[in-house]
Amino acid sequence: MSTNRRDFLTNLALAGVGAPALAHGATATSMLEAQTDASVGKQGNSGGRHTVLEQDHPYIFIDPCMQIWPDADLGVAHRHGVTAYGVTAWDPQVNAETALEGLMYWHWAVRQHPNLMLIETTDDISQAKREGKAGLLIAAQGGDWVGRELHRVEAFQQLGLRMMLLAYNASNQLCDGCLDRTDGGLTRLGELVVDECNRVGIVLDCTHTGKRATLEIIERSKHPCVFSHSNPNVIAPNPRNIDDEQIEACISHGGVIALVSWGPLVMRPNTTHRPTLDEFIELIDHVAQMAGNTDHIGISTDMSLGTYPDHESDPWGGPVFPNITEQYDHYVTDDIRSPMRNIDGFSDFAEIVSVAERLLAKGYSDLDVQNMLGENLLRVFGEVWR
Repeated sequence: MSTNRRDFLTNLALAGVGAPALAHGATATSMLEAQTDASVGKQGNSGGRHTVLEQDHPYIFIDPCMQIWPDADLGVAHRHGVTAYGVTAWDPQVNAETALEGLMYWHWAVRQHPNLMLIETTDDISQAKREGKAGLLIAAQGGDWVGRELHRVEAFQQLGLRMMLLAYNASNQLCDGCLDRTDGGLTRLGELVVDECNRVGIVLDCTHTGKRATLEIIERSKHPCVFSHSNPNVIAPNPRNIDDEQIEACISHGGVIALVSWGPLVMRPNTTHRPTLDEFIELIDHVAQMAGNTDHIGISTDMSLGTYPDHESDPWGGPVFPNITEQYDHYVTDDIRSPMRNIDGFSDFAEIVSVAERLLAKGYSDLDVQNMLGENLLRVFGEVWR
């Protein structure tokens, strides 16, 4: 790149800018404060609007898990500092027809917005960065749509699916979810889906999945797997987080743990404050110490472009799962649209530059930061998608 990343961030700091030069001369913090002040009640921060950067940062940043909702301003999606959005392409636990409609919507969105491109290869991600566009990486949170029809895996890959997890919290026909009461691992059909994802080129994501199933997926897969938005349980105990055995398994097979800035998964026991950026970096430190390097770390947000919808309960009564946000709801906020649902210091996509700056200040090298923001995931994508 033409600009050294460390020099780029240093120059911004000397200029008195905490994040890159922002539209209208505002800082990321002031933009978020203005959005919050203008909102009322459950409207949250702003319907998922994020700071627009005047100047892009020099990193490839791949966010492997986020959401895009119908009122998102996709015309500026390329100006938030994200090179590739790992977009949740449809709701979890839907049938094949609904999933297909969801997948095709993103093809339509790319056609409507010349600043967007569909990510199908690692070269596409590099091209998006080079051309100042935003890539949409199609991901599935759950494999319920597979039904019992294995051929659907290849069909969806041909249509652009590039990453998927097999179960979303609840157990299904492929394996158990992390919030269900059993831990039964992969079913026989689930084993075949792992093999098929390997064959056709779909990254296996172990997030939201039961522990035994994650270990079996990682062991069975011929390629590295990822946790697209999970944190170490030893520091932030939560049924949605993962333990050191899972982290070690992923690392030992060449995979990537993408630490997530979603507040409930960063919050420590017996605390009442909103988690901070430094506390998030402690999670990164833990994985780096386990691995002995930063080659298996990514950074994820689970943020939204557009307004996050209300969660409606089943009027007929559905299963009761562990409440993974109870502590956060009580002490920080239960407003699912609030920027405070993410950590203090990283609740806006554009603040990824502040994250990079803080990592450098903590002693990580420029190469470390480059790898954590995108290059480690690119390595896994390159091996699986080839």
